Amino acid sequence: MRRLRSGKGTVSRLAGYLKRYTVLILLEVLLAGAITAFTLFIPVLCGKVIDCMTGPGKVDFDLIARYLVYMAVCVLGSGILQWISDLISNHISFSVSKDLRNDAMETVSRLPLSYVDSHKYGEVVSRVISDVDQLTDGLILGLSQFFQSVFTIVGTLVLMISISPYIALIVVLLTPVSLIVAAFLAKRTHRLFRIQAESREELAGYVNEMVSGQQTIRAFCNEDESVGNFSRINGDHMKKSLRAIFFSSITNPTTRLVNNIIYALVCLAGGLSVIDGGLTVGALSSALAFAGKYAKPFNEISGVVTELQNALACSERVFELIDEKRYPADPEEPAEIGMPEGDIRFDSVDFSYTPDRPLIEDFSLDVAKGEHVAIVGPTGAGKTTLVNLLMRFYELGSGTIYIDGTDSADIRRDAIGKTFGMVLQDTWIMHGTIRENILMGREATDEEVEKAAKLAHAHGFIMKTARGYDTVISDEDGMLSQGQRQLICIARVFLKIPPVLILDEATSSIDTRTDLRIQDAFNRLTEGRTSFVIAHRLTTIRDADRILVMNDGHIVESGRHDELLEKDGFYRKLWDSRFR
Repeated sequence: MRRLRSGKGTVSRLAGYLKRYTVLILLEVLLAGAITAFTLFIPVLCGKVIDCMTGPGKVDFDLIARYLVYMAVCVLGSGILQWISDLISNHISFSVSKDLRNDAMETVSRLPLSYVDSHKYGEVVSRVISDVDQLTDGLILGLSQFFQSVFTIVGTLVLMISISPYIALIVVLLTPVSLIVAAFLAKRTHRLFRIQAESREELAGYVNEMVSGQQTIRAFCNEDESVGNFSRINGDHMKKSLRAIFFSSITNPTTRLVNNIIYALVCLAGGLSVIDGGLTVGALSSALAFAGKYAKPFNEISGVVTELQNALACSERVFELIDEKRYPADPEEPAEIGMPEGDIRFDSVDFSYTPDRPLIEDFSLDVAKGEHVAIVGPTGAGKTTLVNLLMRFYELGSGTIYIDGTDSADIRRDAIGKTFGMVLQDTWIMHGTIRENILMGREATDEEVEKAAKLAHAHGFIMKTARGYDTVISDEDGMLSQGQRQLICIARVFLKIPPVLILDEATSSIDTRTDLRIQDAFNRLTEGRTSFVIAHRLTTIRDADRILVMNDGHIVESGRHDELLEKDGFYRKLWDSRFR
């Protein structure tokens, strides 16, 4: 996996996302300038109020009252503008997060299945959710403080020079020490935040595994070991988090110490200047206030730097996901196949999940339109892999698959998806209504949906749910049994009525009586259509036009059921083992 490095690469990419909101950022800059002007005018007014009190009985109350009104206006104005500024910075930050998540999910939806097979779901979820949240927090803090900090530094410096160039020189020469300290610590905290994010990803992945596998864990009484493993991972995450937070927390106290020393020196120099008559008490009060305000942004920037280091570490991981290699794009001028007839040909196909372990080698097969092909063989023989290649879930190592004489690599993926209807052994139900699960994004009338459900023998139990076809279900709510979820998946295919049908142990979770009915429906559906059936129950494929017996990625036998039994070969052994 290609890793981004913190610095120009990551920052420039984040800047590209922020550039989409240039108008709002410019408005944020103007607001920051106005807020800073209001804020810095208050110490000026305070100094003038102090100078209005020159001694006992020498107080200009009318002028003080006027200054107090000005101060109230500044406080009220800065408060309102700060509220608007916070709204805008939050909008920008969450908009960037939305864009990042959209881009991340765009990549996830186009990742090759080999990536999905080799990564835990929790890892991907952690990057899309947790890491983007961390980035959002950093952006909110950065946007809300960065511009105001810059204006404050410039404004206070100008005002201090106008009051006393000598005091301004002391502040300017010593304040960068705090920045040097912050930069020194930031370089070391970035790596620690990266380690913390990876540890959080591991923790999220393990929690996802344990929650989804609770039934198996309890069946094998593995609760204590699971909790023990979680405690170990959680403890490791705590140590890495504490280490990252410890080093990052040093930044702010260190910069505050430096700035307090600077403030003390300003007090000393200013006091001597008052004694010599170079400054009034009010001017010294304003200068001290400006010195504190000049140092405050450096303290805030050190805190922002800490948050930004965490945000950058998380954004690197998000960009790594966005930059993951997607499956090959569709050709610029794809082949048009219209309504496929169902002629399928494998020509010298090679494929392996890992380069050092070949699975399918020099595989060739011709399937005519309307032929009913059954694929059998032991576990790991390559049966499911064969249909996955047909659907282009994986890219071929070499060779070609033709659909109606056209290379499938030259056909758009959505056209291939419309060509095949697939029912897997593993069911998947999305969160939504039963009707939405059957439609799966397609358009159909309610009557067509009900007809498909009736063909799949799902209409009966659907009508027994709380709201019928409008009942909300999900893959994890436990409302439907495994068999009922399988029937809904089968109803999707009956609604689609594709030219080519693929059934991968489609009725494995269904009772025998319903299985017989669905087999009858499948027979009607496959009539005149090409179909591939992967089956472990050999009795369900006795009437297939052709049975392919696979072993170690090769077709070892081919023929009808009776022919294969007479050969007394590999298929006969599989058949006999069924009844022993």
